[in-house]
Amino acid sequence: MAKKGNRVQVILECTEHKNSGLAGTSRYITTKNKKNTPERIEFKKYNPLMKRVTVHKEIK
Repeated sequence: MAKKGNRVQVILECTEHKNSGLAGTSRYITTKNKKNTPERIEFKKYNPLMKRVTVHKEIK
């Protein structure tokens, strides 16, 4: 039986790396409660391609 609830998986993508035009991308998968946080989330996460902490925003 599958769980029912408000938690959904979201993908976080690095905004700085996407705008730089370099090859590759940094993405993380996490979950959020869509009832408590209906807007898109953003976190500061480590980007291994740029070797520093950057802002990652929720996509799609």
